[in-house]
Amino acid sequence: MANTSRSLRTGATAQSLADDALERMRDLGHGVQDFASRGFTRVGDSASIAQERLGRYASTTGRYVTEQPVRSALIAAAVGAAVAAIVMVARSRRNRYYY
Repeated sequence: MANTSRSLRTGATAQSLADDALERMRDLGHGVQDFASRGFTRVGDSASIAQERLGRYASTTGRYVTEQPVRSALIAAAVGAAVAAIVMVARSRRNRYYY
């Protein structure tokens, strides 16, 4: 009889521990879901802000090109020449190590 009582108490304790662990796992799962949801919301907000800013920059750039077409073309040519020079220097330095 004493063994049966001890066995029942041990089983109840084990069940209680299992229930506590299950409840904590559920709480953790809800916390993770909430964290992920907030993260997705922030990413969406940041993306919409970036899209709005890019739209304003594109509009401003288009207006500048319309108002100053020659200056815009000269700026674009200068930037293209600078990029080409950087690429040529990078390639010449890379090829130097193969000789």
